[in-house]
Amino acid sequence: QVQLVESGGGLVQAGGSLRLSCAASGGTSSTYAVGWFRQAPGKEREFVATIRRAGETTRYSNSVKGRFTISSDSALNTVYLQMNSLKPEDTAAYYCAASRGSRYYGGGGESEYDYWGQGTQVTVSS
Repeated sequence: QVQLVESGGGLVQAGGSLRLSCAASGGTSSTYAVGWFRQAPGKEREFVATIRRAGETTRYSNSVKGRFTISSDSALNTVYLQMNSLKPEDTAAYYCAASRGSRYYGGGGESEYDYWGQGTQVTVSS
C-alpha cells in the first residue's frame, strides 16, 4: 500500500511561483508513474501533469504547459510540481496520485491511478 503526502501549497500573488512536493512511502518500488491533478471549488478534478519512472517521460495539460514542470527522484519516491507564472485560475486543491502501471495509458485519467494523497491547497490572488 502506497501512502502519498502532498506539501508546499499556500497563498501566492498572480505571477508568483510555488513548488509542490509529493512524498511516497510503503511499496513505492511498484510505482510506475505519478500524476498531479487539481480540483477547484464547484469543478471536477482535472489532470495537470504526470511523470513515468521509465525514462522520466512527462506530460502536461494544455492549461499549464510551459508554466509548470514535473520532476522526481529516480525512484518516484518524491515528485515535485514547480509552478511558475501562477494565475488566479490555478487556484485549486492539488492532489498527487500513484499508478502501478496496469491501467496507465498516458496518465491523463483519474482511473489510471491506484493511490491518492489528501491534497494541498493552492490559492493565487489577483
